[in-house]
Amino acid sequence: GTVCVLLSFPFIFNPCLGCTEATPQWAALVYFIPFIVIFQFGWAATQISHLSLIPELVTSDHEKVELTAFRYAFTVAANITVYGVAWLLLHFQVRHSEPTDHLGKHDIPVFRVSTAGPGRAAQLGWGLGWRARGPASLLHGRLPEPEEHTPLLPGAQKSPPRPLLLWKDRLQEPAFYQVAMLYMATRLIVNLSQTYIAMYLTNSLLLPKKFIATIPLVMYISGFLSSFLMKPVNKWIGRNLTYFVGLVIVLVFAGWVALDSQIGAEVYGAAVLLGAGSATILVTSLSMTADLIGTNTHSGAFVYGAMSFTDKVANGLAVMAIQNLHPCPTQLCCAGCVEFYHWVMVVVTGGVAVGATICLCCIMIWPVRVRFHDVSVLPLAGATPGEAGSTEERRQSSTVN
Repeated sequence: GTVCVLLSFPFIFNPCLGCTEATPQWAALVYFIPFIVIFQFGWAATQISHLSLIPELVTSDHEKVELTAFRYAFTVAANITVYGVAWLLLHFQVRHSEPTDHLGKHDIPVFRVSTAGPGRAAQLGWGLGWRARGPASLLHGRLPEPEEHTPLLPGAQKSPPRPLLLWKDRLQEPAFYQVAMLYMATRLIVNLSQTYIAMYLTNSLLLPKKFIATIPLVMYISGFLSSFLMKPVNKWIGRNLTYFVGLVIVLVFAGWVALDSQIGAEVYGAAVLLGAGSATILVTSLSMTADLIGTNTHSGAFVYGAMSFTDKVANGLAVMAIQNLHPCPTQLCCAGCVEFYHWVMVVVTGGVAVGATICLCCIMIWPVRVRFHDVSVLPLAGATPGEAGSTEERRQSSTVN
């Protein structure tokens, strides 16, 4: 996955080779599609495998929140680096060239360097610095020394039957769809707000172009600081109420934007709210997904992959719908953009947050449970299938929320 991202990402942020001003758009689209497909495959492979490590490493609910929060904190740190580099480059560009507050083709190199540069550096650093780790005895090719209570025969140590919840069994669990809908709504809020915040700042608020770097930077710093509060808050009030608090913060942001169409310097305060709310709901929804997986880590990658698939499809359809409603007939922004992007920011945050609240209410009314109905059970070592467990023993349920 890392190799796919490393190789495809630079091509996405550079003009197609051999293209000129007369090149039709469909030809450029055909050129970029393979690189986008490779990038999305690599991104999914990297993200899903990384998320799947959380249920493998810990079993405690609070430790899952802690690891998810740490993961999000480092994600935010990477985003802060990108926007920090963009802000420095835009600031340097204004000081050493003709001052202009509007985006144009002269700003393309700034985005190429700020997006592709830090990412490639981090990937190369990880690839060169990473090495497999494991127990010291295994790394040196030795088996662990037997202890006093170590059985002489491998089959002598019997363990209770363990239910195998396969990927196809997940599709029969109502909890799977409950968490998927909540995660999809969460990703819609986070991704769409990040996508349209730049248009809102430049086209609706008519702010200088440096704000497209400083405002997201403030959002990510707010989210970074909020992520460290996730473990104690989850431990204090629980998953559902923590997620609800995040939704309330997002709704406050949406209400602020809706009521104040000419927000000025207060946009920094609104950015703090959006960053904190987005971090809260994203970390909590990922923790709920880890809870859904539980000890059935062999199907954990499928769960994270399915969640990612729902959010990708939903975000793609949402962006297509928004762009089809765009009031301007050309690519350039017209007078209708001012109100259009203003209400887009309200809907993608406040409107989707209302839908997420409905999903959360369903989870609170019908708590998320994983039912092991008709699931294969690993037999005891040396036992016959009949001794592995009766039907009643297999029909158990586990509350994860």
